[in-house]
Order: sequence, then structure tokens, then C-alpha cells
Amino acid sequence: MDPRPRLVYCHCAYANVVPADVKQQVLRQLTEADVPFEAVADLCEMAARRDPCIGRIAAGGSVRVAACYPRAVRGLFVAAGSPLPENGVEIINMRTATGSEAAAALLQSTQATPESAV
Repeated sequence: MDPRPRLVYCHCAYANVVPADVKQQVLRQLTEADVPFEAVADLCEMAARRDPCIGRIAAGGSVRVAACYPRAVRGLFVAAGSPLPENGVEIINMRTATGSEAAAALLQSTQATPESAV
């Protein structure tokens, strides 16, 4: 089994709370790294309509999510009826990190750790 966590990138398309240059840099580096990842348009919108993808992300094991504040992301999953597990989840905060910092945290090769301070 691959020890690397699944990667999920949220484009925050509707909330407009993550700087555009950060989102663009993270997405570009993910694409250039040639690693598998799942890109979603907006976790907030998905949670509001209880998209089944939220449950799949929550139930799929170790995951690293690039989005916004960890507490907010966890709250979205709870609101959608699919809380993230306590362990094996790392949330990269693209609101407070630079594009380089967020991409590096998302792409680090070690197994997921508890929520990131990035």
C-alpha cells in the first residue's frame, strides 16, 4: 500500500477567499509534479449541497487537503454529514501560506501528519 496520502486541491471558486496567485501556483506545481491529485471547484459549495464526493474524501483514508483554515474545512465535512477522521488528515491553509509554501506542504513525500500549521 502506498504510504503517501491522497491529495485534494480545492480551487475555492465561489468563496474567493484564497488569493488567485496562490491557487494558480499550487495548481501549477501539482500539475508539474506529475502526481495523482483530485481537484474540486469549491469544498464550501460541495458541502452545502452534500455532494457525495465529500463522503468519498472523508472515507478514503489518509488525505492531504489544500483549502483554507483547518477548522473551517473540518466543519464543512461535518456539515455535509461526513466528518473527516481525527488521524491521517492534513489540511494546508492556502489563505495564510504563500503558493510555494502551500505547494511544498501538499507535495511533501512523508505520510500525512495531524493538521498543518501552514
